[in-house]
Amino acid sequence: MITDIPFGEKCAGLSIFEPSEGTLVVVPSLSLPQDELRRITAARSYEERLLFLLLSLREPGVKVIYLSSAPIDPDIIDYYFGFLPDPDDAAKRLTLISLDDPWSQPLTRTLLARPDAIERLRSAIDGDALLVPFVLSELEEELASLLSVPLYGPATSLSYYGSKSGAREVGHEAGVPMPRGFGDVRTALEIEEAIEALPGERVIVKLNDGYSGLGNAIVTKADRALTSFSMAGETWSTFTGKIRDRGGVVEEYIEHRPLYYPSALACITPDGQARVLATHDQVLGGPNGQVYQGCTFPAAPEYRSEVGGSAERIAQVLAERGVVGLFGMDFFALKADAGYAALLCEINLRIGGTTHPFGAAVMTTGATYDPATGLLMSGNQPKYYTATDNCASACLRGCSPGEVMRSADRLGIGFDAERRTGNVFHLLGAIPEHGKLGFTSIGDSREEADELHALTRRLLCGP
Repeated sequence: MITDIPFGEKCAGLSIFEPSEGTLVVVPSLSLPQDELRRITAARSYEERLLFLLLSLREPGVKVIYLSSAPIDPDIIDYYFGFLPDPDDAAKRLTLISLDDPWSQPLTRTLLARPDAIERLRSAIDGDALLVPFVLSELEEELASLLSVPLYGPATSLSYYGSKSGAREVGHEAGVPMPRGFGDVRTALEIEEAIEALPGERVIVKLNDGYSGLGNAIVTKADRALTSFSMAGETWSTFTGKIRDRGGVVEEYIEHRPLYYPSALACITPDGQARVLATHDQVLGGPNGQVYQGCTFPAAPEYRSEVGGSAERIAQVLAERGVVGLFGMDFFALKADAGYAALLCEINLRIGGTTHPFGAAVMTTGATYDPATGLLMSGNQPKYYTATDNCASACLRGCSPGEVMRSADRLGIGFDAERRTGNVFHLLGAIPEHGKLGFTSIGDSREEADELHALTRRLLCGP
């Protein structure tokens, strides 16, 4: 039986971006629908997205236990230690546990079948601990129960609020504008009725648990043959089969142009304090232009306040319902008669694509978020960043992470600790096989961050 493990007093107001003591048990398992996950190049390397938490070892009272499907290249660990004042001491407080089984996914399911690994993990936990999952499923709840360690994430009993249908329910309660639409559709008849009831020539249909835009389809009412799927190889038959099993929503397709895609990152501490951490503009791509590629911080000033205010209301509703941990909210932003409007698109009750860039920025610069302006402030200096998960080049394939990082330093595109600007790299484990990596370019202005980002992409990944 899975039971909730209570948080200790030290964890009550904890943010994983600023822990002062205790052990973070990081379980970056991609416990997500595997059919969509297989479409992401170097998907297993996304377990490395949470390596920014190694920067919390800056605090001498913090320990980190990091699990992975395959061993993490030592040069990658050394890269993160290079940001710390005492790498040798930090190394003593880091425990890496690899299952040496990269093809058996998700990680947590494999871990639960390995009593030896469970015992090694249990013996590594010392004192107050917190289990930090990439995404929380019943697998992570079972693991937390076995270890008697509380989870920093929303219970699976609350997962509905992170579905596309649940987001519409929360949005209504929070009084946040949304596209017109229908939630909790499953049958072919419900889908057809919803499509015909909405205005416009096109509608968008989304799987309840789709992510990175891969569970979306744009339907042209007059000619279903023109239906455009975000995931390659999808058909209307396979797509509606997934909706039958997993549920979905049908919403009006926002034809307004220009259309912007801001998001917000928020957290709710174990004692119920909700706060917005950041707003971003998302960089999207893929067949429908709806697949997450990266982000810029902060969201544009024209609609930043609207997004932040809506995100705060949504976070308060989720806190009242018992949600704990990090989560993201995606919006549409468009120019209206009285200014800019922000419409809620979805809620992702998990760590997402903007979490690593934010964590990398605040934990290397020491900046804090100012909700009044929506800026990250390092003293009196605002910080801006531009991030990507998708810098890829054939010329990088076969290189080691250490080689690429040394090249970055020689090219002058590393991190300047004195100015607190420069690049923080991630997804480095994807370089040898896929020639792919990610990076967050931090500057003292929007222009500086963008220029560094463009230069880095050009030098490492070509035009």
